[in-house]
Amino acid sequence: MSDLPRRAVTRSAKLATLPLGFAGRTALGLGKRIGGKPAELVAQEIQQRTGEQIFKVLGELKGGAMKLGQALSIFEAALPPEIAGPYRATLTKLQDAAPPMPASTVHRVLAEQLGDDWRENFRSFDDKPTAAASIGQVHRAVWHDGRAVAVKIQYPGAGKALLSDFKQLARLGKLFGALLPGLDIKAVLAELRERVEEELDYFKEAEAQHAFAQEFAGDPDFAVPDVIAANEQVLVAEWLDGTPLSRIITDGTKEERDRAGLLLVRFLFCSPARVGMLHADPHPGNYRITPDGRLGVLDFGAVSRLPTGYPPSFGTLTRIYNQGDMETVVRGLREEGFIRPGIEVDIDALRGFLAPYVEPTQVEEFTFSRQWLQHQAATVADLRPTNVVRQLNLPPSYVLIHRVHAAGVGVLCQLGTTARFRDEVIRWIPGFADTPGQDPQHEPVPAI
Repeated sequence: MSDLPRRAVTRSAKLATLPLGFAGRTALGLGKRIGGKPAELVAQEIQQRTGEQIFKVLGELKGGAMKLGQALSIFEAALPPEIAGPYRATLTKLQDAAPPMPASTVHRVLAEQLGDDWRENFRSFDDKPTAAASIGQVHRAVWHDGRAVAVKIQYPGAGKALLSDFKQLARLGKLFGALLPGLDIKAVLAELRERVEEELDYFKEAEAQHAFAQEFAGDPDFAVPDVIAANEQVLVAEWLDGTPLSRIITDGTKEERDRAGLLLVRFLFCSPARVGMLHADPHPGNYRITPDGRLGVLDFGAVSRLPTGYPPSFGTLTRIYNQGDMETVVRGLREEGFIRPGIEVDIDALRGFLAPYVEPTQVEEFTFSRQWLQHQAATVADLRPTNVVRQLNLPPSYVLIHRVHAAGVGVLCQLGTTARFRDEVIRWIPGFADTPGQDPQHEPVPAI
């Protein structure tokens, strides 16, 4: 784990460079204003350099800093490419190149969590991990009753590092205020900390995964492996065979990519209604297409708990947007906390920012593409301090929902999916249909 800076002094020192750098830039900006440079241009320079430093430092760290960086990545459209590009590249590198724990460390964690006789639980255990993530890694094994299983093991010290990061980040409110003046960063941090604490608790993850597995048992469209055993830092679940969604993206036929995208949308939209939770980590590594054509779903460490389903305002405001009444949309966004008191937004710019989430609901069939998404991002990406994205807030209850939608749109664009997404919104999202009381009948997607 050599590239994962966990020592408190090292991590704190990296995070401490943020406010120091901001203070230096602010002082420099004051000097330029005194020298006659336009105030708006100076503010623009400060925001650009602050953004560059924030994302550089967050990208170098894993743990809480990286989680915050991922959450703030939804605001990337407000950042120039020279800032956002390297940041995304850094995150991708960290996510894809997490070094595995030595076998001796794996054995030590298993002994601590399952007892010195931990091997008696398994007929066999592969010391080489099949996957690695930011806080743990997965090993394939055979359970004592002969079932193939996935054993998820948390990195030693991951919890302490994560929570230490959040303690440091909580002190940086003013810094983020310069980059995103409309964002209540303290509320976002508090919500992320709660969700990360859940993610560190494999008991809670097991509870969520079991609930999904029970609901979708025998489902014609979805497969969720059930939990077999769990401890605070070890989770054993049924093994799920299938083709990774990343391979469908690169090698799948058009028909396969269309079906995978529609299944992904259906899963994300129907889960709150059927399970009372939203799977909150929709990246291709967490999905498989099973041999019988279902969408297999993995990793339930991050979930948004929505016991009454999606907030009705979500569907209602989407419908009103489609009707062209942006004034009512703005009022609704203020009521929901997306626009804080005293913040004014440009309605046309707001319409452009919301378009990627709303346009697919306006037509019977929609095609997602990288080109379409790039065009949408370009409509709101500028360096002015009044950029609409910088004026928006992210209410705590929507932190994970927004993360899911932003990431989900990205995956759909990678797939290049063409499908009837509007039908899924009508079926599962309250408030969207013109006629209330839609009966969300579950109809399987035909196999290709």
